Amino acid sequence: MEALKIKKLRDNAVIPVRATPGSAGIDLCACIDESITLASHEKAVVPTGIAIALPSDAYVALIYARSGLAVKHGVGLLNAVGVIDSDYRGEICVGLINQLSQPYEIQPGERIAQLVITPVVCLPVEECESLDETERGSGGFGSTGKK
Repeated sequence: MEALKIKKLRDNAVIPVRATPGSAGIDLCACIDESITLASHEKAVVPTGIAIALPSDAYVALIYARSGLAVKHGVGLLNAVGVIDSDYRGEICVGLINQLSQPYEIQPGERIAQLVITPVVCLPVEECESLDETERGSGGFGSTGKK
C-alpha cells in the first residue's frame, strides 16, 4: 500500500493528521519555540519541523491556507499554493502573510496550513506552430461573461 512518509526533524514537531475522516488535507503545525507576531502586512517563513517522502513521482504535495486562519484572522499563504515536488526531502516551511491591519500571533504548535496530496500528470512538452481552435479561443479574464 502506498503511504505518505513523514519524518520528524525536531522533537517538538507535530506529525500532521486529518481532522476528520473526510478531510482532504492534513494540518501542518508551526514548529517554533516561541510565538511569532506578524504585524500588519508582514510575512514570515514558519518551519513545520517535518520532511516528507511521497510514494512516487505520480504525486505532488500542495500546501493550502487554512480557511479559518485566513477568514477569521487574515493570515494566508504568500504564494497562494505551495508545491512540494516528489523528490524534495527538506523541511517543509510555510510562507505566511498577515493581510489585515491588526497583528496576529502564531503560537508554537498552531495549525498554520494544510497539506493535500494529489496525483500529477507529467505530460511531455511539445513545441508546435499552431493550436487547435475552440469556441472560446484566446478570450480570457471575464470573456465568458459575468453571471
